[in-house]
Amino acid sequence: MDLMFILNSMLLGVGLAMDAFSVSLANGLGEPGMSRRKQLCIAGTFALFQGVMPMLGWVLVHTAVTYFKAFEPFIPWIALALLLFIGGKMIIDGIRKKGDGEEAVGVGLGALMVQGVATSIDALSVGFTTAEYELPSALVSALIIAAVTFVICIAGLVIGRKFGTKLADKAQIFGGIILVIIGVEIFVKGVFFGG
Repeated sequence: MDLMFILNSMLLGVGLAMDAFSVSLANGLGEPGMSRRKQLCIAGTFALFQGVMPMLGWVLVHTAVTYFKAFEPFIPWIALALLLFIGGKMIIDGIRKKGDGEEAVGVGLGALMVQGVATSIDALSVGFTTAEYELPSALVSALIIAAVTFVICIAGLVIGRKFGTKLADKAQIFGGIILVIIGVEIFVKGVFFGG
């Protein structure tokens, strides 16, 4: 493991974390009063998924590569369905709450798990790029990716909360729209441009 390995893993982490950053931004927008503990929990969840998925991909490459190849075309469809569902729900909830002055409850555990899967499912394919690594190197790479994701998601949540406070009642709707856009972007990239 050298400096180039660490740099490559960090850059990979930045690239993979962009969807999680956008979703964190949307979560922050939807819940401007989010506690620091919840921010750490959300960023930690995204970091966990972004670290586990490449390792899962690495394991698949070394065990069941044929099965994973068959599953790969469905990744954009799954991400689209999950993010459309969550984003649509946020938009509907935001429209319903607009007139009643209720405080938005923000993302729950179930929605957070779905977001974690939706934003990291494409990271499975990173296992193919790290296939030549020995297990310890693959683990270190996955940990670096997770750490980078954590930092980027905290930034997304902080920025989202700041603007969420300014946007008040429109924030949850805007956050939902962002999730829908991310879902469509993942889908278009995966289906029409090969990821």
